[in-house]
Amino acid sequence: MNKSQLNEIVDFLNKVSFFSEVAKTSLMELCKDLKAEFFEKNECIFQKGDIGDVMYVIFNGKVKVHENNHVYGYLSQGDCFGEYALIDNQARSASITTVEDTEVLKVERQRFVELMSSDSGFAKGVLSVLIKRHRELDIIQESLAASKREIELGNTKMSGLINGAMDAIIMFDGKFRIILTNPSANELLKNEDVVQRNVLFFFDEKSAALIESLVKSEPDDNSKPFNNYLPEVVKVIGSDDTETLNEGTLSRYGNENETFYTLILRNIDERLIAQEKINQLTTRTKYLEEEIMQLTNSHGILAEDQSMVNVLNLIEQVANTEATVLIQGETGTGKELVARAIHMASDRNDKPLIRINCGAIPANLIESEFFGHEKGAFTGATASRKGRFLMADKGTIFLDEIGELPLDLQPKLLRVIQEGEFDPLGSSSTLKVDVRIIAATHRDLLEFSKEGKFREDLFYRLNVFPIVVPALRDRGEDVCLIAERMVQQFCGKLNKSVEPLTQEQKNLFLEYQWPGNVRELQNLVERAIIVSKNGQIDWNAIIPNTMQKVKVNDSESSGSILTSLELVQLEKENILKALRQTNWKISGEKGAAALLRLRPTTLTSKIKALGIVRPM
Repeated sequence: MNKSQLNEIVDFLNKVSFFSEVAKTSLMELCKDLKAEFFEKNECIFQKGDIGDVMYVIFNGKVKVHENNHVYGYLSQGDCFGEYALIDNQARSASITTVEDTEVLKVERQRFVELMSSDSGFAKGVLSVLIKRHRELDIIQESLAASKREIELGNTKMSGLINGAMDAIIMFDGKFRIILTNPSANELLKNEDVVQRNVLFFFDEKSAALIESLVKSEPDDNSKPFNNYLPEVVKVIGSDDTETLNEGTLSRYGNENETFYTLILRNIDERLIAQEKINQLTTRTKYLEEEIMQLTNSHGILAEDQSMVNVLNLIEQVANTEATVLIQGETGTGKELVARAIHMASDRNDKPLIRINCGAIPANLIESEFFGHEKGAFTGATASRKGRFLMADKGTIFLDEIGELPLDLQPKLLRVIQEGEFDPLGSSSTLKVDVRIIAATHRDLLEFSKEGKFREDLFYRLNVFPIVVPALRDRGEDVCLIAERMVQQFCGKLNKSVEPLTQEQKNLFLEYQWPGNVRELQNLVERAIIVSKNGQIDWNAIIPNTMQKVKVNDSESSGSILTSLELVQLEKENILKALRQTNWKISGEKGAAALLRLRPTTLTSKIKALGIVRPM
């Protein structure tokens, strides 16, 4: 090593903290015997447990201090490691591996001891550094002592927080053994001595399986703690066999060696009444969000024909009044859309529109649905419930299929219309409501009242402002307008593309009578888009055939005689027509058997005999 290199190393060591108090003349003596060694990236310099007699100073490069895969830290230029090897023969306490190409200077124990004995300046400088380090250690110890006191105080506060919590707190390990509980948990478990017991023993079978699955479903990486709400209410069974329902959270913490879990439980028995109120609000929200345009999906009211334009004019006239409206029309004509349009154009449009299908609610429940009930009003009434009229307060209530309303409930509805008040089931209190009423029916209510099936006074109360929605067959070109809009809607929904309707295809829509009105049109269009291929739709196969009727009339007028095969074919076409009109429903009041005036079993036999198969 030449003089220039020697001076460079002396200057370097003078900046190293271990030699910072050593005079340069003494460092010059040390450097005369100093050796340098080069290590490549990821090369081990020494391993934990090795016996060494050398201290290393990093001249350039970077190393990591580690034990197997656990890294304690990193050292770089100017840092020293292996200092204890200068004074003893003990094993290395950690392994050192390079992170990049590294050059180190090696200070051997024998040379270090010689200089400490022979060079007082060298010994004084090293001792000065060690004394300075010792003082720094004293400061660190004082700081640690203060930190210990803070930790103890923090633990006291934490214990107070845990023990004072109203919720039950249960900590357990990865084997489900309880390691800590607070007094609330002991009270919940009805046991003061639960430590080391299996926490799952205090739950019913279903709840224990839930907690076990949550613990086992989490990844093994403890460096990523989790804190989850329990997805279901769990049942705790105390040591005295008491049972309580609880909601809670489950969290995990720990390290690579140990995992612990914290289960926090809250008894919800006292919250049932509050939960019921939340459920009532949720129910109201569902009614507000209900897709009230189900008859024609989201296609709105499309009208160019004068018959439907007149309906829109009537909606505009009555919307801003408080008049009761009776909407009449065949099934599937869009009466609900008219009701929604009236509500949205009224001054009540920022308040709820509540719909009741009078024909869809069982007779024994409809009064409760209308007016609500008190707890215990009837079997199964475990809590009080608001009725739809109270939900609709300050808004609008839509009574769909009003003709199906039971006779015994009609006087109570009449009272609400006349006086704006009602009595919930099981209550002696009278409630007042401000509700705008819109009713709808496909029946002739006046004729119904003459037959004794509907109260005449209620009919006149509802019929303040009648609106008749025309059948689709009476709306001229509107059927094509609506069909084209539906095609666009379903193409977007089903991610398909089809050719626009030709005039010939539009004629098919105009020729058909549409007994199911807009609802039937919607079903046929959706079916057509589903079965379309390469953008083409065979509308002749989709729209029910109306030509057979013409052929029959022609045959009757000409006086021609049909063969037995033609009669069979005619019967087959007639049955197919009935099935299409009823959407292939056989039984029931609106089934094909009723249209054909046949027994359902007879019609089923004929369908099999004629080889009739429902198209896919």
